[in-house]
Amino acid sequence: MEKVNLAQKLSQFSDYFNPRIAGELNGQQVKLVKFKGEFVWHHHENEDELFFVVRGSFNMHMRPDDNPDSEKIITLYPGEFIIIPRGMEHKPVAPDEVEIMLFEPASTLNTGNQLNEKTRRELKKI
Repeated sequence: MEKVNLAQKLSQFSDYFNPRIAGELNGQQVKLVKFKGEFVWHHHENEDELFFVVRGSFNMHMRPDDNPDSEKIITLYPGEFIIIPRGMEHKPVAPDEVEIMLFEPASTLNTGNQLNEKTRRELKKI
């Protein structure tokens, strides 16, 4: 049993859109990731995701299930989080670097239903 210092863990890497596992509990993982730029539109069939902003800010673009032609954007700042429900199409966009803590089931693939160069099947533990 150890405490986790987010700043120390986040200082261990500098690449973007490549989550690291910082902890695990009850089939869930606490992941740390840095974003800069635009991710891909995707959704997760079976998993909800929690995005908690540690440093920086970003815009979460979402397409509601009941109106997939519309787009909603929510800006998140340090100390704020958003829960994306399973099935909701979403895309994080960060004009500048942002540090995020994710809380999600261990089965969650970072690109959800989209497989591309940003897909990470094996995550490093830090």
